[in-house]
Order: sequence, then structure tokens, then C-alpha cells
Amino acid sequence: MSVIIKNLRNGIKNVIINDPKTYNSLSYKTINELIKILKKLDKDINTKIIILEGAGKGFSAGHNLKEVRGYKNRSNHLKLFNLCSKLMLQIVEGSKPVIAKVHGAAFAAGCQLVASCDLAYSTKDAIFATPGVNIGLFCSTPMVAISRKVNRKIMMKMLLTGEPIKANFAKDIGLINDHFPKSKLNKEVLKVARNIASKSNLTIKIGKKAFYKQLEMPLRNAYKYTSKMMTLNMMAQDAKEGISAYLEKRKPKWKNK
Repeated sequence: MSVIIKNLRNGIKNVIINDPKTYNSLSYKTINELIKILKKLDKDINTKIIILEGAGKGFSAGHNLKEVRGYKNRSNHLKLFNLCSKLMLQIVEGSKPVIAKVHGAAFAAGCQLVASCDLAYSTKDAIFATPGVNIGLFCSTPMVAISRKVNRKIMMKMLLTGEPIKANFAKDIGLINDHFPKSKLNKEVLKVARNIASKSNLTIKIGKKAFYKQLEMPLRNAYKYTSKMMTLNMMAQDAKEGISAYLEKRKPKWKNK
């Protein structure tokens, strides 16, 4: 299988792109497997958070160019790029938070995958790029996710030059949350994952949906929408339990209701 799942306890699931021979390229098959697995985990009540990473030397080199070169007509290409967009939307629209755990290179659609995740952490020597321009294929779909995380001038330089950026700069521009030495990355990512997993599933689900939806709204509409979402959240048992636990100086007991 080109994608495998590991259960890391506490509701944390590790999804690994397992095709190191192609630098974990996002082939049609791999993308399809990722979508199916993420959908399955999204419906799984025991899954609280997902960590996404690549096996072998790096995270992902993007689309499988050998596969793409073999496509003979427009419909094949469109089918692939539409499927890839479906994967990115599944991550954003899914109810479970997804953390990208990056080492090595995250290029093109691989960089898009990092940008689509809710959080992203990398090794200090990780590199990120949208290098499509170097092979005559502008990174148009990757730029959708990345340009929503970094500013326009920086994004355009990445797109127009195809040059990679280092982890420290990726952090400065908001593409990743932080970077760590290789020996510490797993420990630090798990620390964040456990923290999030300790919260109410329902609260996280409501909040994640509201976050991405309000981003696309004018300011006045965003406040109107989030006021409704806060009210919906406030009526949940977990909100009542959380407030009571805080006032009573005890740990909350979530029911995810």
C-alpha cells in the first residue's frame, strides 16, 4: 500500500505516505488512498487528530511526473488535478485536525499538502518549493493553498523562480508553525497532538469549520456567522461541562456532545 495508518494512542492516528521510491509522489493511486483514509478517520469516533508524514528521505516531491507524462489527453490531466484538489479540500473541510510532519523536501503538490494541513512542523533542514516553472508547468493548484498562508510577494517569488526555501524562512512567512532538530521533531509533534487530543472533539469540530468558513467572508458577515457558531457551541454539553470544570478548578470530562 502507498499509504499506511499507525495508531499512536490517545486518539492520535499517524498517516504515512509510503512510496519512498518515488519520494512519496502524489500519484493518482496515492491521492485516492489518502482521500479514502482521511474520510474513514474523519468518521471514526476514536480518532481525535491526524499526523501526516512521508516515509524515507522526505515528505513528498509532488505529482508523479512519469505518470503525468504518460497521460495522452486533457481529461486524464483534469481528472488527476481535480482529485488532488479533492484531497486538499478533505483536509480543510474534515472535522479532525491534521498536522503535517515534514522532513526532507515538500515540493509542488507536496508543499500544497503541507499548506492545506491545519498545522505544520518540520525538521530544521527541511525545504519547501513550488518548482513547476522549472519544467514548464506553473504550480497553479499548489498556489491556492500556499497563497492562503503566505503573502503575495513571497508567494509570487516562489512561483516565478521555483527556488526552494528553508524551514526557518517557511516559519517566518507562516507556511509552517515551527521547526526542530530531526531528533526532536517526533516528540514535539506528539506533544502538540496530545494537547489537541485532550480537548472536546465536538468543540474542535465546530471551531475548525468556523475558522475556515469565516476566512472567506467580509468582516461584518464573519462576525454574524461566528456569533451563531459560538451560540451553537455554547448549547453543547461539553461547553457547559468545560465552564463548570474551570470554575470548580477540576479537569473537564468530555462527552463530545
